[in-house]
Amino acid sequence: MPLTRLEEFLNREHINYKRIVHSRAYTAQKTAAYAHISGNEIAKTVMIKIDGVLCMAVLPASYQVDIKSIKEATGAKDVRLATETEFKDNFRDCEVGAMPPFGNLYNMEVFVAEKLTEDTNIAFNACSHAELIQMSYKDYQKLVHPTILKMSRTAFADA
Repeated sequence: MPLTRLEEFLNREHINYKRIVHSRAYTAQKTAAYAHISGNEIAKTVMIKIDGVLCMAVLPASYQVDIKSIKEATGAKDVRLATETEFKDNFRDCEVGAMPPFGNLYNMEVFVAEKLTEDTNIAFNACSHAELIQMSYKDYQKLVHPTILKMSRTAFADA
């Protein structure tokens, strides 16, 4: 299997990571179950538009994006979830919905949920619904330089 743009980048930066192959899954929670990893350690990438600009929101699989918190933290006038049509062409090397949380590889800003920074390791889609990359959060932060925000809530919290 050829290396993805992400793996080439990680190798070039001499980052230790583990590739995890699992049964095909289309939700972050299902991926966590198939890969036998805590849903808090799986980082899901949610595409958002902030004042018309495409950005990544990265949060634990067991959490939901809090649009209101992002709007308040960024001072934006408009924040909303992006549609698949709006972002799919930016990720031609990935299956739709399996984008890794590396906006720096796709020329977009990345916002990370503060909750995710509490984990020693994170795992995320590796451009496929059947593969994850697991690496240290510290290495991820060093490579991506995301903006850390309180922007998520548990999936069970009241909206």
